[in-house]
Amino acid sequence: MLDVRDLEVSYSGALSALRGVSLAVPEGAVVAVLGANGAGKSTLLRAISGTLELQGGAADAGEIHFEGRDLRGAGPAEAVRAGIVQVPEGRRIFGELTVEENLRAGGLAAPGALLDERLESAFSRFPVLAERRRQPAGYLSGGEQQMLAIARALMSWPRLLILDEPSLGLAPRKVAEVAALIREINRDGVAILLVEQNAAMALELAGHGYVLENGKVVLDGPSAVLRQDRDVQEFYLGLGGGERKSYRDVKLYRRRKRWLS
Repeated sequence: MLDVRDLEVSYSGALSALRGVSLAVPEGAVVAVLGANGAGKSTLLRAISGTLELQGGAADAGEIHFEGRDLRGAGPAEAVRAGIVQVPEGRRIFGELTVEENLRAGGLAAPGALLDERLESAFSRFPVLAERRRQPAGYLSGGEQQMLAIARALMSWPRLLILDEPSLGLAPRKVAEVAALIREINRDGVAILLVEQNAAMALELAGHGYVLENGKVVLDGPSAVLRQDRDVQEFYLGLGGGERKSYRDVKLYRRRKRWLS
């Protein structure tokens, strides 16, 4: 469904953020992207969702195809029309608008009758939002705001939903609720590209994962395989007691050990 090949991205024509990144999301799949802060994860999502230029970035080379359609350099409106919608990090709901107004904003492109139908579908899926439909969204709890951000994205009926750190700042119980929601949305046939610092959750949900570091993919494979990788366990899953700075540092450390032995 989504095919990113050899993507090169820079900011202000100088700072290289992505260097030859390739990634694929099959139809109906959940794919995870792991990486430390500054690895290039947000830049990758911006390039796919069409918001890159709004942040001063530019795709200098490579390809982004969605269902065969070339989206490299496309804007956010074109990406949404193609079927790609992103839930940004930090939720970014409209705090002064009501819950219902936030949802309607997510479905602006839909005709009136269809918009009402999607609204009732959202309230059916998210009963807590139905209860608070007239309340300003800024008064919701963090978990409720995340639910609202996801529900707002679903108002466009995406075929690919991009989630950027959906568990960030949430209590463990709310993280479990978000994970269950992601599974439910995927069962409905929506493909999901998931960027998540909670690597254990991401690899549990996804069928395939990519490890991004310093703008490059340094490892990818089935999630079950990545979970067994010693370096992924040490750096991303907190196993093994390692305190090195990056996934690449872990690899170099192990390589040096082999050389010395």
